[in-house]
Amino acid sequence: MAARPRSRAAGHGAGHFIAQRATAIALMLLAPWFVISAAFSMRLGGYASAIDFLTDPANAVGVMLFLAAGLYHMMLGMQEVILDYIHKSSTKMALLLLNTFVPLALGAGALYALLAVNFGV
Repeated sequence: MAARPRSRAAGHGAGHFIAQRATAIALMLLAPWFVISAAFSMRLGGYASAIDFLTDPANAVGVMLFLAAGLYHMMLGMQEVILDYIHKSSTKMALLLLNTFVPLALGAGALYALLAVNFGV
């Protein structure tokens, strides 16, 4: 009796599953922090309040972590959707490339904006 061939995807799902759950936990902690702290520090509203919020080092680091966790979580979720529901290989490859580079570009832009606010880059 011949042995059944193993699936090519065997062993790769656990890391993806753990990363998805870890970023979800990080977002469960960071999202309420961001909403509450931003609401209290920017209760007067306006551009100056937002700049004051972002120039505080603790808030700047928190916003960076929030953005990184959110964009990575989004990328992992969209990757699952693309792999599960897109069957044409060329479309799948194009969408997976976009799914990698769009969050990377958004993160780089957000990081640049945050650094520009804090250090005048």
